[in-house]
Order: sequence, then structure tokens, then C-alpha cells
Amino acid sequence: MQLLGFSASQVHPLASLDEARDFLAGNAAARFVWVDTPIEEVSTAAAAWRDSVQALTGAPVLDLHLIDATNPSHPSYFDTTHAYDMVIFRKLTFETSRLIAEAGDAAAPPAAAGPRLSTGTGAIPKARRYAPGFLPALAKIDTQPVTFLVFDNVLLTVRPAQSRTIDQVRQRLLDLCQAPRQPTRPNGNGALVHGIRPPTRPEDMMLRLLNAMVDRYLDLRAPLTRQLDRWQRALLNSRRSFSSWEGLLDARIELRRLEHLCEEQRDALQEFRDSLLDNSYSNESEGQADTAGRDEALLVRINDVMEHISRVLAHARRLEDSIESAVQIHFSAVAHRTNRTMRTLTLITALFMPLTLITGIFGMNFDRMPWLREPQGFWWSIGLMGAVVVVLAAVWALGRRLEQS
Repeated sequence: MQLLGFSASQVHPLASLDEARDFLAGNAAARFVWVDTPIEEVSTAAAAWRDSVQALTGAPVLDLHLIDATNPSHPSYFDTTHAYDMVIFRKLTFETSRLIAEAGDAAAPPAAAGPRLSTGTGAIPKARRYAPGFLPALAKIDTQPVTFLVFDNVLLTVRPAQSRTIDQVRQRLLDLCQAPRQPTRPNGNGALVHGIRPPTRPEDMMLRLLNAMVDRYLDLRAPLTRQLDRWQRALLNSRRSFSSWEGLLDARIELRRLEHLCEEQRDALQEFRDSLLDNSYSNESEGQADTAGRDEALLVRINDVMEHISRVLAHARRLEDSIESAVQIHFSAVAHRTNRTMRTLTLITALFMPLTLITGIFGMNFDRMPWLREPQGFWWSIGLMGAVVVVLAAVWALGRRLEQS
């Protein structure tokens, strides 16, 4: 468990929940506390964790929400109570984020196994063969849920043991705490530019984490696009037959799963946004203009996160459409090559059918037949066959010319 306390302009590392409680009670400038807990700590001692959280927040976490927070297969979801809001958001795993980062840095990735975006944790067969030029970062892409419990002055996160995104955000906040405060300075246009400010509300902290998580999905677009480009070239390559149909089908299935994942994320944030709007309207009716203004700033940040999710969703749909278009073009090209082959065979058959007829006639066993006893009969028959072939070829060439004109 790791804790950070946030005041008006500073970030304070905290050692324990008791220190966090003292920070909120004895510091007039204290805004909120962020409690980050690995899911293993919660699942192994759920009752003790809930009691310690209740001592800090003053409100208990419901049993069903605690079960959802420790469920590794729970989809993205939003729920609210009178004391807190709960948001479950599926993020890319630590290993997937590392592979995607390596794929983005690789200039010429080697051939490997085919792509598989998965919301589970199943192993990928190693003996499967896929399209050439595959990116190893796409061999296994998994997601895991991160649970956010948003109280008035406490943000609880229950996340996997390893989380590259959350660790980076925490380190950035700690660096901000240790760095000297940057003064306000004018930019080139004369406007004032402020230094990086820490979040002032639990909702703001949650949205910053969500934005960092969605950026990982945005990083996924480049390797996916490169892999699809390689598959399209392989599908349209007339010199080599495409044989990685199983990997291509897996890619289409997993892209559809990615669509469903993004839709769940967007729906959860939409419900959170609606809840925030209801609270904002209530604050306006009660005359709390300051709180309503801060809610508007949060709405802008929520809309930005949702727009990023929509970009990932639109990209996944474009990739799926591109795969279907490439497959259709592939079969159209195969059908075109087949038609050309059949046209050549038909032409050869049309040229040799009269010759077969002539040889069949002269092969009949009659006592009296024209040219049968002529010394030049053989050459006359060969000449007749050649003339028939020339006439048919001329008729075919004339027909092609008229067809092209």
C-alpha cells in the first residue's frame, strides 16, 4: 500500500493510514489522500483492509463492491453510493505495455507469432504459424481491471501488482514534490504559463490516471497498423499464396473484443459524467458556485478522456474494416487470376477442337476417303488445320480489340 497526500500546491508522501488520517485532520491546506493498494493485499485480507479504509474515510465499502474490486475478469463499470463513487476501468497489463513500447522503438521487427488481443490471461500456442513480418508486441495483449473508489477527500485504487502507468504517474507526482516550485512565466504570446500543478480533488486524480491508461491504448495503434499493412501486402502478393488465415481470423476476433472493451470503458465514464452533472446541478441550485466551477473543469477532462477512448474505438473499427476489405480484395484478385487461367484454357480448347475433329474424320476406317491415297494428302490436312487455327486466333484477337475499345 502506497499513500500520497495532496495539499493546495504540494504532494506529501505518507507512511501509513494513521499518518494519512492525521494529514487530513491537522492540515488546513490538505485536499485529499490517494491510497494505492495492490489487489493481492485486498484479496488476502479483505476485512482488515475495509476496516482500515473505513477508519480513514468514515464510510464502509460495500461487500459487493469489494468483491468487484478483487475480481480480475470484471468489465469496465460505474456505480455510486451516498458516500463514494466506484469506477472499474480495464487497462493494459504491465507486460503488454512493455511489449508495445518495445515494438514502437523497434525499427525492423522480426517475424514471430500472430496477434492476439485478449481480455483474459490464456497462454498463446508457440507452434502456430502466422503471416510474415509480425510484431512480437502483438503476440499477447491482455487487460486487467483497476478499481477507483472516489470519496470526498480520499481516492482508493485497487490495481494489479505491476502497473507501469500508475507507477509512472506516482513517480511524476513525487518528482513534482521534490522539485522547486516553478514560477509563473509568460510564453511567446504574452500569456501566463504556470508550472505543473498537483490534482486538487480525488476525481481529478482519477481522471489523470485514466488519461494515462487510455494513452497506452493510443500507443497500440501504430504496431497494429503496421501489422495490418504487412498482412495486406501478403494478401495481395500474387507470387506467394497467403496461408495465415488462422492468425488473420484471430486478429479480427480480437479487434472486435477491443471494440467491446472500449465501449464498456466509454459507457462507464459516461455514467460517471452523468453523475457529476447531477451533482453540479445540485450545487448550482444550492448556490455553491465555486464547486460548480470545479465540476465544469472535471467535465472538460472527462470529455477529453472519452474522446481518446473514442479514437481507439474508431481505430479498431477501421482496422477491422480494413481486414475485411483486404480479404475481399484478395479473393477478387484470386478470382481474377482464375478467370485469366480459365480464359487461356478455353482459348486452347477452342483452337484444338476443330483439329481434333479433322483428325477424327481422317481416322475413320472407310475404304474410300478424300486425300486418303493422295501423295500430298498429309500436308493438305496439316495446312487445313493450320488455317483453322489462324482463322480462330484472328477472330479471337478481333473480339478482344473490340472489347477493349
